[in-house]
Amino acid sequence: MGKITGFLEYERLEEGYEPVPQRLKTWKEFVIGLAEPDAKVQAARCMDCGTPFCNHGCPVNNVIPDFNDLVYRGDWQRAADVLHSTNNFPEFTGRVCPAPCEAACTLNVNDDPVGIKSIEHAIIDRAWAEGWVAPQPPKARTGRKVAVVGSGPAGLAAAQQLARAGHDVTVFEKNDRAGGLLRYGIPDFKMEKSHIDRRVEQMRAEGVNFRTGVVVGALPDGSKVTNWAKETVSPAQLQAEFDAVLLAGGAELSRDLPVPGRELDGVHFAMEFLPQQNKVVAGDRVKGQIRADGKHVIVIGGGDTGSDCVGTSNRHGAASVTQFELMPTPPEHEDKPLTWPYWPYKLRTSSSHEEGCQREFAIATKAFVAGTGKDKGRVVGLKTVHVQWQGGKMVEVPGTEKEWKADLVLLAMGFVGPVGSVLDAFGVEKDARGNAKASTDFAGGYATSVPKVFAAGDMRRGQSLVVWAIREGRQAARAVDEFLMGHSDLPR
Repeated sequence: MGKITGFLEYERLEEGYEPVPQRLKTWKEFVIGLAEPDAKVQAARCMDCGTPFCNHGCPVNNVIPDFNDLVYRGDWQRAADVLHSTNNFPEFTGRVCPAPCEAACTLNVNDDPVGIKSIEHAIIDRAWAEGWVAPQPPKARTGRKVAVVGSGPAGLAAAQQLARAGHDVTVFEKNDRAGGLLRYGIPDFKMEKSHIDRRVEQMRAEGVNFRTGVVVGALPDGSKVTNWAKETVSPAQLQAEFDAVLLAGGAELSRDLPVPGRELDGVHFAMEFLPQQNKVVAGDRVKGQIRADGKHVIVIGGGDTGSDCVGTSNRHGAASVTQFELMPTPPEHEDKPLTWPYWPYKLRTSSSHEEGCQREFAIATKAFVAGTGKDKGRVVGLKTVHVQWQGGKMVEVPGTEKEWKADLVLLAMGFVGPVGSVLDAFGVEKDARGNAKASTDFAGGYATSVPKVFAAGDMRRGQSLVVWAIREGRQAARAVDEFLMGHSDLPR
């Protein structure tokens, strides 16, 4: 470690935020990253533990003590090289990853963990500013062709790794721009899309071909997913033209809430609401955009997607925003002896919550209330009841029924899996949750039941984190490379 007593001398320093009134006026990122001296001090807190649990807490196994030490010593370019050795897109994870590495930090046993995510953020932003991030085209071409279906973090990571191995890679994306749920899901105030654009340009320079606006398979009947393209390519075409196909689409099939009144206008999935705003920020016109201006908004679902709906609604100028969570209120502080080094169960308050939001826990929605007169056919409220868990079962609490005013209801209760039409079109065997069935074993890893068709990311594991998608994309790339060449030098 760079400074043996650093963890004793320095406290954790958080990244800053622009003031709430200022950031609510724009869709720009508002996190103020660590300045170089602050990043150096934060890196000095790292103890380079004999067993660095942070490495194992990180799904991509970032070599965290090494880049911390390099930042402390002022060798930022080598720190960027170490960071890129395990993570293709640190600017994504440095912004939207919840940082399980910090939960696993040894300091977190009885102190505040090292600000690993903020250091990662500082490293990659400086690397781009200094011009250290450059295309890495292969020295030789293999002549093998690979199709990657989906351009989210899993697809992008796999495509970049395969291109650097010398394969001819084509990425197919149903939307009009590459990025998947990074592009049309995560609000711009959390991650501006210029970060995706410059990575796409880097990958194009490395030989990756992007075909946007193309759906592989058929469009699902009655799909409410926005931005579906009209052009389609059949699985048979891909299997005939390419030597391997990797399915790396996102988990976009939203969990529904089938209660009375679900059909009313004003009740929408989060993934109808959020992508529209992404498109507007990108300069597109969206006819009939779902807006929260002046409305009483209720977000059902307490996770990250729900938080994104809260932040977006506040920027629209909602009259009020309330977020429902079915589970009871988590404790403010985790039981560290019980949970460390694993991801702890505790109350998490996002920057969007701090911008204005009433949070309700242990509450279930019983029905949506329909309006009358000029509001006929529209939602004007919803009925709820508080719940508690008894013997592993959820039961209603008598006397807690309530009716809430609501002009806009956003369903953000998670995702049940990938859009099934892609897997069905290929005839891929599914697991019990409806995802592509494919193991991660070394031999034949990420291979599906269909010859030369592989699956990774949300398509294989279900809804998960960006960092898990990058990990699976990298590992699947190695599996595909090994399948094509008989061996692989790509890192697993």
